[in-house]
Amino acid sequence: MSRPRILVTRRWPAAAETALAERFDVTLNEADLPMTADQLRQALADYDAVLPTVSDKLPASVFEGSPRAKILGNFGVGYNHIDVAAAKAKGIAVTNTPGVLTDCTADIAMLLLLTVARRGGEGERQIRADEWKGWCPTHMIGTKVSSKTVGIIGFGRIGKAFAQRCHFGFGMDVVFYNRSKVDEAEAARYGARQLATVEDALGASDFVSLHCPGGAENRHLMNAARFAAMKKGAFLINTARGDVVDETALIAALQTGVIRGAGLDVYEAEPQVPEKLKAMENVVLLPHLGSATEETRTAMGMKVVENITAFFEGREPADRVV
Repeated sequence: MSRPRILVTRRWPAAAETALAERFDVTLNEADLPMTADQLRQALADYDAVLPTVSDKLPASVFEGSPRAKILGNFGVGYNHIDVAAAKAKGIAVTNTPGVLTDCTADIAMLLLLTVARRGGEGERQIRADEWKGWCPTHMIGTKVSSKTVGIIGFGRIGKAFAQRCHFGFGMDVVFYNRSKVDEAEAARYGARQLATVEDALGASDFVSLHCPGGAENRHLMNAARFAAMKKGAFLINTARGDVVDETALIAALQTGVIRGAGLDVYEAEPQVPEKLKAMENVVLLPHLGSATEETRTAMGMKVVENITAFFEGREPADRVV
């Protein structure tokens, strides 16, 4: 029996690619560049499975016609780049990779919080430009983190891991907003307490960190009104999805001093980043590094391998979305 034909849209860590090739007839995107909508539509027509990443946009139009593919094994936990309703309508299953990137993403959020609070990005740029004149009492004074309040929007796996780091690692008070009620004892495990609304969390917090899903429901959750609801001098951290933040409103809030700074790992139109954000000294910018460790990216690939293996063996994939 011939093996299912699989297209991998971007290059993976070698160990994960090897595991995939041992089980399937695999085609790799050797150029490792984002595929166009036409290329993705053709891939769905030519392959039994397509394994996309966040850099691949799969709107409803990509699913037009009679696709051969029966499953999308998404390399990542977020899947708002895929029109899952359109996939489901064509009988195409979608899986993701939750769990394995929790710690690394929480670490990146902590890195951003510390870097923007203590002006680490500014300091490094000053050193590299040979502009540092030596130590003095008023040089590049930042903001203390310990004993401050952090507000978390979205209290899933990553939100909880971030809360744990903030509270037990840095002595921060932790409040959070989550759509569903979290058991008080469960929240207390992370030194956190739930507030009733997003605005309650914003108004109480010196730092706000986003850990909610992207997509239509949360698109521009952080808008002009929400920035205005933040505490004066607060900071925004985003490691969730770029579309959760209205970048125009964020730029205005930073320019007018509504908030003091921001640390960002994700953007609305990746890989494009607004020039105004790049020009701001009080903004720390990372190139979507949330899960970027060898251990995590390999584990993500292995999760995809297991999900599509289960599917083609007639078993239910562990991480099926639709």
